[in-house]
Amino acid sequence: MAGTVLLDVTGGVATLTLNRPEALNALSVEMMQDLSVATRELSVRKDFAVVVIVGAGEHFMAGGDLKDFARNLHLSTEARRVTFRAMIEQYINPTVETLQGLDQPVIAKVRGACAGFGLSLMLGCDLAVCADTAVFTTAYASIGLSGDGGASYFLPRIVGRRKAAELLLLADRFDAAEALRLGLVTRSVPASELDAETAKLVARLQVGPLQTYGEIKRLLAASHDNQIESQLQSEAEAFGRCGGTSDFAEGVTAFLEKRKPVFKGQ
Repeated sequence: MAGTVLLDVTGGVATLTLNRPEALNALSVEMMQDLSVATRELSVRKDFAVVVIVGAGEHFMAGGDLKDFARNLHLSTEARRVTFRAMIEQYINPTVETLQGLDQPVIAKVRGACAGFGLSLMLGCDLAVCADTAVFTTAYASIGLSGDGGASYFLPRIVGRRKAAELLLLADRFDAAEALRLGLVTRSVPASELDAETAKLVARLQVGPLQTYGEIKRLLAASHDNQIESQLQSEAEAFGRCGGTSDFAEGVTAFLEKRKPVFKGQ
């Protein structure tokens, strides 16, 4: 990686830092590539229990880097179509799919601007904690784009189709209070408390039953496409797999012994 995305795994926590603070962490082609590499590395590592995605400096991600994109404007219409489609298919889609496929919970820690793919990336995380000063927008339509990174997938599932259409078509800005009201973020806290609040969530998840978290994530991801019979069957199969783990045995034993469980993530 060239440094536009930093991956640090320390103490069982994998931190992905979007590292272009001078550009408000705007998404360049280089950052797309680096994100794809970093998430692919996460998918094969086993030395972490939680992922935290954060922007360096005062912002999460202020959308795409338009100066970078403008370098393709000299191309013909057809060449631009091919170029931008390939960009999304090669880098953005694998990044989102890989994060979705992790057993480990993924937390977005958001301050400042969260726009365009930054918003999509946040929506694809399992939990999102934001500073009460954060500002959000889908942004895409304001520059003639339809969206990427799962925006059209996650938004309707979180806020409903009608509100998703409003957010994408109008691309208005909204604040942290509205993001919390809509369910786009898990928690909104004073900016000075963002680090501490995220650390609390990390600490709680870090000692949890990892395989169970993976099963929960897969069940939630499939629920909108399944009929009730299929979802019930998936729940039964996941329940059985969890029931066969040592973490389940520890959870039951700890409850009966009136103590906190000590999960091993197995």
